Amino acid sequence: MKSLSRIIAALLIVAGGVFLLQGINVLPGSFMSGDPVWARNGIILIVVGVGVLIWAHRE
Repeated sequence: MKSLSRIIAALLIVAGGVFLLQGINVLPGSFMSGDPVWARNGIILIVVGVGVLIWAHRE
């Protein structure tokens, strides 16, 4: 279960990073580019991913 939680956490952090970078227009080329809503969503995903990672290490 720890391995699955770590994989999910890593995917959430990576996806959140991509959303954040597209939201602040560092990674252009999609409908998300330059839209602050996606930057906010990216930050939320990163925080959730870190939370899952911390939870997985505590088990």
